[in-house]
Amino acid sequence: MSETWQSPIAPGISWYQASLDERPAYPALNGSLKVDVAIVGGGFTGLQAAYNLAKAGINVALIEAGRFGDGASGRNGGQLGTGQRWWPEDLEKELGLERSKALFWMAEHAKQYLLDFAQTQSIDMEFMPGQLNVSHKRGYERDYRANAEIAATRYDYPHISFMDAKETAERVGTTDYYCGIRDTGTGHIHPLKLLIGLARAAQAAGGQIYEMTRATAIRQSGGKTLIDTPAGVLTADRVLLATNAYIGALEPITASHIMPIGSFIAATAPLDDFPQIIPGHEAVCDSRFVVRYFRKSRDNRLLFGGREVYSSRNPADTAEAIRGQIVTTYPALKNVPITHAWGGNVGITLPRQPFVREVMPGVTSIGGYSGHGVMLSNYCGKLYADRVTGKASELDLLAELKIPAFPGGRRMRSPLLFLALTWFALRDRF
Repeated sequence: MSETWQSPIAPGISWYQASLDERPAYPALNGSLKVDVAIVGGGFTGLQAAYNLAKAGINVALIEAGRFGDGASGRNGGQLGTGQRWWPEDLEKELGLERSKALFWMAEHAKQYLLDFAQTQSIDMEFMPGQLNVSHKRGYERDYRANAEIAATRYDYPHISFMDAKETAERVGTTDYYCGIRDTGTGHIHPLKLLIGLARAAQAAGGQIYEMTRATAIRQSGGKTLIDTPAGVLTADRVLLATNAYIGALEPITASHIMPIGSFIAATAPLDDFPQIIPGHEAVCDSRFVVRYFRKSRDNRLLFGGREVYSSRNPADTAEAIRGQIVTTYPALKNVPITHAWGGNVGITLPRQPFVREVMPGVTSIGGYSGHGVMLSNYCGKLYADRVTGKASELDLLAELKIPAFPGGRRMRSPLLFLALTWFALRDRF
């Protein structure tokens, strides 16, 4: 790295937050409350459930431990993707073609729901079309070619095309990748703007939504579920746990199936002098197991993320770690300032498939989107509301998935995951 580079790194503040004109605040719960449905977690899943339940006339209250947007929903990479976390042909091997197609099209319904929701609610989430999925290894070319063909012929999705090395270099703006696929049927967004608009919609629909209200315990008595908070008890007939990676010790089944891992992003100064970098403004993600994902914002910054857990929580150290990845991909950016660096937890499951389960009578937990949650989490919140109001729900497709617990229990799962991620990070380099 150049010794002349200096940058005043904002202390953990995301570029998303810094780019806002305002970020509305909501009250904390003050006293006890009885409702039909209680929701713990104010990210995309919880707020979508609150919005759709309130719109249907259900008495619903939601509590969030921090501020809306402080978790993964407001700090993520903003990429929508297509289908589930794994390519559909990989899911076919495990689930068969019929179930794989059903899950693929459930995710496409999620994509359309999200776009329609933002339009209906007049939310400018800064949607920009296109995604490039690129290979960091030469030996993956056959798989990438097959994926484009399979998407069109077996999944009726004609928006994916194969890119050879030349086209990949032109579209990404680097020779660091060997091939890729281009998906014109998806895109990327400003997630915090979507979340802010969603919270407003949930409140306007009649949902009772509270920030800065931590759930400290959950218990059951007399056919009701009681959620303890520092300010009082929230009592409900049904409960949705929508905490994802931030479940902590609140509920053990969720905690044993959803693992939090660190995800970190840095934002550069605007790249007005580098028009060759992602000239089509698509989102990019690569084939590493510890995936690198990046895109340009509406104001031409590079937002570059990775999922390695660094040794320090200092934002400047995070910036330095991500700078190394940026310069590997784009050597010309070695002197471009990084203005913001931030991180948070992403919830993953062992098979990288969403976790949907009734963990106590009347208590449903949803999460573990494994890095593919922007559109899936919004839709799952809507599908939970559909289930509560008696409508047919595609949520059953996810509830049927067999999601095993992480081995080792609470004491050993984090060390084991750290070792696994370290091994995969080393494997990615060769």
